[in-house]
Amino acid sequence: MNFEYSEKVNELIARLTVFMDEHVYPNEAVYNEQLLEDRWNTPAIMQELKAKAKEAGLWNLFTPSLEHGAGLTNLEYAPLAEILGRSMIASEVFNCSAPDTGNMEVLIQYGSEEQKEKWLKPLLEGKIRSAFAMTEPKVASSDATNIETSITRDGDDYVINGRKFYISGAMNKHCEVMIVMGKTDPDNANRHQQQSQILVPMSTPGVNVVRPMEVFGFDDAPEGHAEIIFENVRVPASNLLLGEGRGFEIAQGRLGPGRIHHCMRLIGQAQRALEMMSQRASSREVFGQPMIKQGSCREDIAKSACEIEQARLLTLKAADIMDREGNKAARDIIAMIKIVAPQMACTVIDRAIQIHGAAGLSQDFHLSRGYQYARTVRLADGPDQVHMMQLGRNLARDYSA
Repeated sequence: MNFEYSEKVNELIARLTVFMDEHVYPNEAVYNEQLLEDRWNTPAIMQELKAKAKEAGLWNLFTPSLEHGAGLTNLEYAPLAEILGRSMIASEVFNCSAPDTGNMEVLIQYGSEEQKEKWLKPLLEGKIRSAFAMTEPKVASSDATNIETSITRDGDDYVINGRKFYISGAMNKHCEVMIVMGKTDPDNANRHQQQSQILVPMSTPGVNVVRPMEVFGFDDAPEGHAEIIFENVRVPASNLLLGEGRGFEIAQGRLGPGRIHHCMRLIGQAQRALEMMSQRASSREVFGQPMIKQGSCREDIAKSACEIEQARLLTLKAADIMDREGNKAARDIIAMIKIVAPQMACTVIDRAIQIHGAAGLSQDFHLSRGYQYARTVRLADGPDQVHMMQLGRNLARDYSA
């Protein structure tokens, strides 16, 4: 693997870094202030930043499709996603935020021309937001074959019934469509062919948003994580993605890039925490001397730097294998980085909070939000235990062969 970035990527890194310094970091506080005015509406400053990013040509960086975005490989996107991950608001600025990125990739790969025109086009333009509805409160959704939501054919329509929760993005007033995963053939002997995915506009009768779910006390406005009851929700059969029984296939195709994108962003979040703890330790005095002179403080900084670099290199290797051999061939190393990066970010951010003292828990620093994000990703797109179970199974099989 070549660890040197191309001239194209270095140029994008430079442009993106300047944009972050000039426009994103200075407006994080403005964003939070405006959000207090209307919790579920995208703040006006975000719309201004998105317009500037689009004008600067820093738009849709996530997709390898040159037709729909920057045409970057996973390896090329990695350092850019790391930069975006440094700020909790940056990904949306450049139209690279989940779950929209995953939904756009699904539509690019599996959508019909009609579906692309109606939903992909406005998503790529950043005019609307979207959600992905899979997780359910009554079953262990880490095993996707457990989901119980029904998708039943009725003439030219499908009728959907079920309950979902932690549907990220669905609280936002600009969220106009969900991709919903449910069962069209619950009696199929092959449990991986029971599921299908279907497009459901938020305005469809029977889509009942019950409440926003909280994560460690945060409501994560303006996107939020909705609990939704689907009660006889009727949509045209043409809204089905790819075909009946293809839902698990679509989910697996979506989750590989989604998982590594989270890891890329978390490395950026951890890197910023490392820089913050270094600055804090150098500027604060405790027991008559600068905090940085305390051995435990130096050890925390040193260990954090080592752990971040290890995760960064593993992420780059995973991205490289995805590009050269495909997502399926990279499944083990994707599992490795999905296990490693969120735990690393939790550990590094926790050290940064400790060095900041009480202030590290406050709204004056973004560390508590960063920790919440890192801890959430230990469950999102598959909990640690599932990745370790599957990775251990695969490795034992391969080494025993």
